[in-house]
Amino acid sequence: MCRSIKTLRPPMTPEVTRDDIHAAALQYVRKISGFRAPAAHNREAFDAAVDAVAEATRELLETLQVRGQQPVTARE
Repeated sequence: MCRSIKTLRPPMTPEVTRDDIHAAALQYVRKISGFRAPAAHNREAFDAAVDAVAEATRELLETLQVRGQQPVTARE
């Protein structure tokens, strides 16, 4: 699934930005919803899902412990 989502943890990606996290969340929601761009009546649900996935991703990356690496903090 979602082969175009890149790994966002060190050492695969040394610096992760909020844009990286948002792009991964957007790609995930597009994949599971089947919509590249939702219809107007689905826009709110689609955007809320992207925000929720991005927040969960940020939390995951901040709490993962990779041997020899500092936790990831998303950069602007």
